[in-house]
Amino acid sequence: MTKDKAKLPAVRPGTNYDVGYAKPPKSSRFKPGTSGNPKGRPRGAKNKRPALNDERLKSIIIDEAYREITVRDGNRNVSVPMAQAIVRALAVNAAKGQHRAQRLFAEMLSSTERQNKELADAWLSTAMDYKIEWDRELQRREALNITDLPSPLPHPDQVKIDMNTGTAWIEGPATKDQVAELELWEERRQAFTDELTDLRKALAEETDDSVRAILEADIAQVEKTVCIIQELLGRIGY
Repeated sequence: MTKDKAKLPAVRPGTNYDVGYAKPPKSSRFKPGTSGNPKGRPRGAKNKRPALNDERLKSIIIDEAYREITVRDGNRNVSVPMAQAIVRALAVNAAKGQHRAQRLFAEMLSSTERQNKELADAWLSTAMDYKIEWDRELQRREALNITDLPSPLPHPDQVKIDMNTGTAWIEGPATKDQVAELELWEERRQAFTDELTDLRKALAEETDDSVRAILEADIAQVEKTVCIIQELLGRIGY
């Protein structure tokens, strides 16, 4: 093999130029002193990584914090969220006398209790303001004989406040959806109660033992249903 590199024949100015192998068109040939990529390679293009969206990263952190893991609890294995396992380990180390763990746990506990108290105080203040303002408004309506305005929901009588414990809560339905659900279950309770009355009347008039057995079974089932609905109304009603 010869060491001499093959050279393309020079083309004199004015001579015919045939486009072909190793002969690109004159318009697209590189020109001396001119770069084929004038902008150059973007800085950091090779190592640049796509940025994570902040909300996506938060979602990843939350998912990881509440991912169930298996830990040893005495003589058995239990499944707890990752965050709970970390807090438990921190509390255990604090109980063992590790000063850093004690400081971190005390700061965490103090911060959590302070935030909970702030939320509780804000809710108590909101509940008291709501109850006072609506009591005044309802008294105004009554004094002026205003009856065409809708009642507030929740009604101020539903707002219960315990000044001894500094707590407030709403007793009964607080939204239109909850009121509709309450009314629906009240209608069902009434329907089953009416059915129960009819069954008991039929049982009192029936003399056939086989039919009476069927009626007694039906009565027991309807009574059970009424009890379930009554329990449900006790939870969502007032």
